[in-house]
Amino acid sequence: MKSLFQSAQVLLLDLASTFVFLLIVLVTKSTTVGIVAGMAFGVGQITVELIRKKPVGVMQWLSLALVIDFGGISLITHDPRFIMVKPTLIYLIVGGVMCKPGWMNRYLPPIAQEIVPDLGFAFGYVWAGLMFLSAVLNLGAVALHLDVVAWAAFMSLWASGSKIALFLVQYAIMRLVAVRRRRAQEAAQAAQPGVPAAA
Repeated sequence: MKSLFQSAQVLLLDLASTFVFLLIVLVTKSTTVGIVAGMAFGVGQITVELIRKKPVGVMQWLSLALVIDFGGISLITHDPRFIMVKPTLIYLIVGGVMCKPGWMNRYLPPIAQEIVPDLGFAFGYVWAGLMFLSAVLNLGAVALHLDVVAWAAFMSLWASGSKIALFLVQYAIMRLVAVRRRRAQEAAQAAQPGVPAAA
């Protein structure tokens, strides 16, 4: 699961400027301050990676471009809805990438890849579904109907809560099924004379 945590961390880093925007709006109640802070954080994040000579992922560049584009339009038009739509685009792109069959399996530990690869395959689509649901919620139910402070509160809770909940459900199910399958394998090996049980 360490690799899965690392992949979740990458997604969070890609969305970090959006989270900064949400947090600043919640604290200051100022969309302008939130937009500027999100833009500054996005630029700072990329700058730090470049200074450290670390590769900057495509999603980070895309996230920065969207923050600057939509943030700039929001500042010029004094309409926060442009920046409020940004998470929808990110969720749609990430969801589309997550539709690739078996993408999650490479993030699973070797034991899980051996025993429950089918569950990793299935949960890859569940994660894609969560991204698409988040995109729809943000655009339809939130960005077009709530004021910016209520939207920031809702999206902050949804963004973290939904992902933590799904991660915990996935971990519990995969662990339960893996333990059962391993026990069944050991029992089958023990029933065969001359075949040592798995360590």
